[in-house]
Amino acid sequence: MGRFLGNLAAGVTLLTVAFVTVGGAMAAVAGPFKPRGEFVDIGGRRMRVVCEGPASAAPLIWMEAGAFGTAADFGAIQQKLAAKGLRSCAYDRAGMGWSDPGPGPRTTLRIVDDFEKLLAARGDAGPFILVGHSMAGIHLRTFAGRNPDKVAGLVLIEAAVPAPGPDPMERQFLPAFTTIARIGSVAGSLGLTKPFAGGADRIGLPPEAAAEKRRAYGWGRHMRTAANEVIHWGESRAEAAALPEYNPAWPTAVVMAGGRDPNSSRTKPARLATRGHVEVVDGSSHNSVLGLTYGDAVVRGVEFVLANVNVNRS
Repeated sequence: MGRFLGNLAAGVTLLTVAFVTVGGAMAAVAGPFKPRGEFVDIGGRRMRVVCEGPASAAPLIWMEAGAFGTAADFGAIQQKLAAKGLRSCAYDRAGMGWSDPGPGPRTTLRIVDDFEKLLAARGDAGPFILVGHSMAGIHLRTFAGRNPDKVAGLVLIEAAVPAPGPDPMERQFLPAFTTIARIGSVAGSLGLTKPFAGGADRIGLPPEAAAEKRRAYGWGRHMRTAANEVIHWGESRAEAAALPEYNPAWPTAVVMAGGRDPNSSRTKPARLATRGHVEVVDGSSHNSVLGLTYGDAVVRGVEFVLANVNVNRS
């Protein structure tokens, strides 16, 4: 048994060295990389923002990515919205992608505090159409609860709906997801995620956004920050749930992946809204619903909200 464990340890060590070596070689071969967008100073720290589409009288559309995500996650959606003459912005949260790190722990109150500083630094007054995917539902609820005057409408894509306790979907996936996040954090810090970063795009993104996503998944800092956000999911949920619920007067669209229950807790914001829209996208997954193939459903959600918004930007 001792010999077996010794051989196993040696094998793991060699495998680890091999992965780190391959990861480093991949990074060296890849060379310099310039991401899309601009960098905005929010007070000694910079955040990366990607805006697409022409300015207009319509509300600016702001997008918040889910766990492990960056602005790149919305590459296909932004492309589709720009083709319709709509302007949207997405950003990398602190410590994610190309944004500088922020103070921890990375709970929703800190994340939304950064977003508020970003809006102030850019001079964006709102009200906005807020679009959020997955875990971003927690952050949108926090932002909306703190800034109701800045909300014109909501598009929630497979988005978490904060409540005092976890919803049924969270009970199913959150324990395993947290474990995966911890493993990913360690692996990213050791450079072990670089060899696998080529498979990071499970959305179906345009080439530039897909390249950004691959880069981000190969970085230890990105993976550590993402894990920190996931580990504090429960705390973030409680912080968001302590704030006011969404105003039913806000037009709200909910977009769900194929096979989801249109009457689940995650569609509740649209079902309670005076003007609500729910669409379950056949064939799509939790991630691909954002992509080039299925992303038109998200665009339809935005168009529904726009058609029901009574406030225009000056």
